[in-house]
Amino acid sequence: MKKRIVILSGAGISAESGLKTFRDSGGLWEGYNVEDVATPEAWVKDPKLVLEFYNERRKNVAAAQPNDAHKRIAELEKKYDVNVITQNIDDLHERAGSSNVLHLHGEIFKMRSERNNNIITDIKGDINIGDKATDGSQLRPFIVWFGEPVVKMEEAVQVVHAADIFVVIGTSLAVYPAAGLVDFVSTKTPKYIIDKKIPYTTSLRNLTLIEKPATIGMNDLFAMLI
Repeated sequence: MKKRIVILSGAGISAESGLKTFRDSGGLWEGYNVEDVATPEAWVKDPKLVLEFYNERRKNVAAAQPNDAHKRIAELEKKYDVNVITQNIDDLHERAGSSNVLHLHGEIFKMRSERNNNIITDIKGDINIGDKATDGSQLRPFIVWFGEPVVKMEEAVQVVHAADIFVVIGTSLAVYPAAGLVDFVSTKTPKYIIDKKIPYTTSLRNLTLIEKPATIGMNDLFAMLI
């Protein structure tokens, strides 16, 4: 049986494909205040603005390309059972060839009913005011906004529990509850953290730090594991 590698990826890996997040500039996301576009309150206050914001993000993601870090992660499947848990809403892992990707914070190319988060539809273009789900309610981005539950956390915890090797790449481990996943990794499991600026992690055992950008660091890790 192949060993299982579980990879937790964050904004740092997508940033090298040209995609920015609110953490790049002190609470702004492409010039928008997070509170104005990424909360349930923002949706109630100005749904048109929220839809416009995510329509633009969808165009950005469609124009971006997977980078070497995404591709190396996909290549690990030749030797390992690889599970990617990502905080990112883009599809760059999938386009790079990864087979098992769990999106904690939603997916930009999906939309859902504003009343029922189980009514989900694919979307490549824009979502507009007046676009209805099958239950008759307004369609909204399939994104977990600040203040909403991360419903896939339980599934992610189960995946992490089964890791033979655990890798964190491109995340400051500051966004909870996702950052708490490291606490569910066995102390015996080898752990690797790849980031330009490694967060405080001295309490973790069996830890290797690779303080480099995602693409360079993932190339280093690939050489260690293959």
